[in-house]
Amino acid sequence: MLTLILIGLLGGLITAVSPCILPVLPVVFLAGGPGNEADGPAAGKPATAPQPAVPGDTLVAPAAPKPPAVRNRRPYAVVTGLVISFSFFTLLGVTLLSALGLPQDLLRYVGLALLVLIGLGLIFPPVERLLEKPFARIPQRQVNKEGSAFALGLGLGLLYVPCAGPVLAAITVAGARGEINGDIVALTVAFAAGTAIPLLVFALAGRRVAERVAAFRTRARKLRIGAGLLMVVLAFALAFNVTDAIQRALPDYTSAARKKIEDSDTARQQLSGLYNNSNKELSKCEDGADELRTCGKAPAIDGIAKWLNTPGGSPVDLASQRGKVVLVDFWTYSCINCQRSLPHIKAWNTAYKAYGLEVIGVHSPEFPFEKKAGNVADQAKKLGVTYPVALDNDLTTWDNYRNRYWPAKYLIDAKGTVRYFKFGEGKYDQTEDLIRTLLKQANPQVQLPPKTGQKADDLTAGRTPETYLSHLRIRGYVGTPLVEDKAATYRFPAEIPLNSLSLDGTWTAGYDHFTAGKDARLAFTYRAKNVNLVMAGEGPVTVLVDGKATKTVQVHGTPSLYSLVDGDTPARAELELRMAPGVQGYAFTFG
Repeated sequence: MLTLILIGLLGGLITAVSPCILPVLPVVFLAGGPGNEADGPAAGKPATAPQPAVPGDTLVAPAAPKPPAVRNRRPYAVVTGLVISFSFFTLLGVTLLSALGLPQDLLRYVGLALLVLIGLGLIFPPVERLLEKPFARIPQRQVNKEGSAFALGLGLGLLYVPCAGPVLAAITVAGARGEINGDIVALTVAFAAGTAIPLLVFALAGRRVAERVAAFRTRARKLRIGAGLLMVVLAFALAFNVTDAIQRALPDYTSAARKKIEDSDTARQQLSGLYNNSNKELSKCEDGADELRTCGKAPAIDGIAKWLNTPGGSPVDLASQRGKVVLVDFWTYSCINCQRSLPHIKAWNTAYKAYGLEVIGVHSPEFPFEKKAGNVADQAKKLGVTYPVALDNDLTTWDNYRNRYWPAKYLIDAKGTVRYFKFGEGKYDQTEDLIRTLLKQANPQVQLPPKTGQKADDLTAGRTPETYLSHLRIRGYVGTPLVEDKAATYRFPAEIPLNSLSLDGTWTAGYDHFTAGKDARLAFTYRAKNVNLVMAGEGPVTVLVDGKATKTVQVHGTPSLYSLVDGDTPARAELELRMAPGVQGYAFTFG
């Protein structure tokens, strides 16, 4: 629990200083500035001045006492509202909206409406008094005067929700499923507190400036009007995504810190298993450990849309496999890393099936087209997969195993206990040795055949990583900033570094694929022996390597994996693709 809270707190801190929060920073800063105009001297109104004595009087009446200054607590009200709004609606927002049959984007528009109302309240005092009315019955003298600031925080919390990474993803998924437990609540509160700390510092800085700078004290009314106008303009800018261009133009200077904190091994273990209690013991295992461990009862294989390679399409029940050693392999057919691991898995299935090994492939789709049973069946046949394959289209089993990788292999012993898992490629010799150990533990008298002799293709060192053509998931992109889901014109930069790609001509950058338009070109500087790309549509794609045309690929039909480069040895090269309009690219893989 403490580790989870620390991950949430650090993730929130990183989010609060990331580029995605920059558009709302002016609002937070100004929220700590000029307070309500009824606040007395602290808001800019002068106290009543002492009256001079009347000539001839022997005694002078004392001046009226100066009213005490009221401390401006607006920064705290804003941040408190943000934390409450974020925590509540992130966890329960989707569930409530679904139960009421309301659109999922309603909360965003509520946040924008609150931002407009607060802005109008700063411009027109009667509107602010209306916003403060719900707090008027609270007996504390000043609390009702911070009502509009609290409402502003509530609105900012709704607008702030998209600004996060893996931590918020774990929170959102749990909230969407209604599977809320103590860990999820702790993670949510810690994340909200982490985001609140830098924002509160910023708001307090705004308050201090307002109190110390003469212009704030003498021109409080004008500054309030200016702040109100800024909030209204910001609300419309957010509504029409005008601020996106600013965010795209800025580098993600928090990516390294986010990866180190939220994408660390410890964070993955913590964040990937928050949905239920059935799989918590999986954290006792370590990715690719060199020994067998006891990691709890194997989670169920459920939520399966269809089974392939079983009699009559019947499901495989793990409970019925007691006495056997089970290898569960998470894969997806367009993933080149999965395809490279298949020869080892097929060899183990052939060598050890008669000795008590049961291989189950769990096909967890990465793209929508991979959910179609016909596509999976065709590709499984082409790849020579003959063992049972479960179509995990809703990623239910994926979540049961706290998995986040393609491929991933889990070894289950004859008693139904998870003993080992390996994420990604590699360690095939070690995995086979552990399979043999488990088979001997299940049947000490077994006489196993010689090892399969499969050798790993050790090209991972320095090889360009898999790269998705997705405006949300792309990495290593350089050049003209991406425009989401709209056709736009791009230009190559002067230089494309290693492991980076760029666009030229007309492209539409979508959520899960890029679509080529007029004069579309794509350049990629890579290091590998082989280059592949999942493509769909109709038309030719000309492949150039280091400026020389090497082949023309004819793309036809639904998404399929196409080989672009097939070299003899790993090398650094500059790839250029000239794609016909309408051709779609999904993901690059390298071998």
